[in-house]
Amino acid sequence: MQYPDPHKLNHLIGQWHLYAQLQSEYGASGVKDLWAKAEQTLQSLVDEMRALPGDALLTAQQPDDLAGIRRLRPDGPRRLWTHIPAAEYREKLEGALFGRIAANLLGAPVEGCSPEFMENLSRENNDPFPPVDYWKYVPQPFELHNAYSPKEAYTRTKMNGVPVDDDLIYTLLGLIVMETYGPDFTTQDTGQAWLQYLPFGYTAEEMTLRNLKAGIPALEAGAVDNPFTEWIGADIRADAWGYLAPGNPELAAEMAYRDAYLSHRRQGIYGEMFFAAAISAAFAVAHPLEAIQIGLTEIPADCQLAQAIRWTLAEAPRISSHRQARAAVEQRFPGMSGAHTLNNACLTVFGLAIGGTDFTRVAGETVAMGLDNDCTAATAGSIVGAIIGKAGIPEHWYRHFNNRIATYMNGLPEMALSDVLERFITQAARVYARHEGS
Repeated sequence: MQYPDPHKLNHLIGQWHLYAQLQSEYGASGVKDLWAKAEQTLQSLVDEMRALPGDALLTAQQPDDLAGIRRLRPDGPRRLWTHIPAAEYREKLEGALFGRIAANLLGAPVEGCSPEFMENLSRENNDPFPPVDYWKYVPQPFELHNAYSPKEAYTRTKMNGVPVDDDLIYTLLGLIVMETYGPDFTTQDTGQAWLQYLPFGYTAEEMTLRNLKAGIPALEAGAVDNPFTEWIGADIRADAWGYLAPGNPELAAEMAYRDAYLSHRRQGIYGEMFFAAAISAAFAVAHPLEAIQIGLTEIPADCQLAQAIRWTLAEAPRISSHRQARAAVEQRFPGMSGAHTLNNACLTVFGLAIGGTDFTRVAGETVAMGLDNDCTAATAGSIVGAIIGKAGIPEHWYRHFNNRIATYMNGLPEMALSDVLERFITQAARVYARHEGS
């Protein structure tokens, strides 16, 4: 894909704003009329842009309905476990959840920061880079992350329990959806849970939440006034479905589809399905890239995400560091938002390829790549954690979790980590019982 060059338009808008300010200072008449005219013109252009028909072949290759997606997916194992091996699942679930949380918390205070910024921060802390532990100090330590936890709560010197992060909120909310509505939950059920528990969201989630509050039905809410439908918001919600359908990537992807459709379309949907399937597969395979290959079998073979992941896997033998990975992705996707599904999914896979089953290296390298690095690292941490189990994660990554998870969900300021694990185990058994023999 090739985006229009935004620089000239951004320059013109900037000049327009500056001259409007200057002419207002000079007391010129007509400034308000011209401003209103500009707003009307831009709104008209937005409406025209939004109404343009997409390429028919691309649309056919990238359906939004589950039946259409399944028709276009390649052959795959669909199911790896016929039953849940209780002790093995518990150990791997702890690894997946602890891995997700730890990598997420490493990235949270440097979310979106450049590799250069993070390297300088490591030098300031006199720490190695990529990081091998939580940050010792982060800038603006008292600034609230997600309007709740101060940034210093994510450092190794101040962490006391798991501080808030919106990515983890959706993992917990997926569990609550399953407990409330059961294995056959619908997109509409997910919308009801959002209305009950989420005070706010970001990008696609915020647009969808506003639409739900305005009375727009759940099956339509994601497509109304939402230019973020292919951004990363859905794939950060993938983990719960992988945990609830361990060793059953087809079912994990199906549940992810029902969740994703609330707020996303095309690559946004495929991102959640792909990673849910990969996380599910990770419970039953020996290497992260095996899980990634299985994840590919649950999305359309020729969709843009599948093409991007295949490119990443082909490039991976030549990529040995976070800098090389970031440079390759920037070259592949020039001009793409730093919160898009495609570029971030590639970084996640590069992190897994570089680190393999070494949790610290996977987390550190993926965070060091930048872009939406708390999200990418969390997903990578979930996958490698499910493979190596809690025993494979160095203790310093979870030493200060203290069995406490802070949340900003309405009515749920805190959850016990041990309770969350038991609830996932209970609900996974419920899912397997519902689909026994299928």
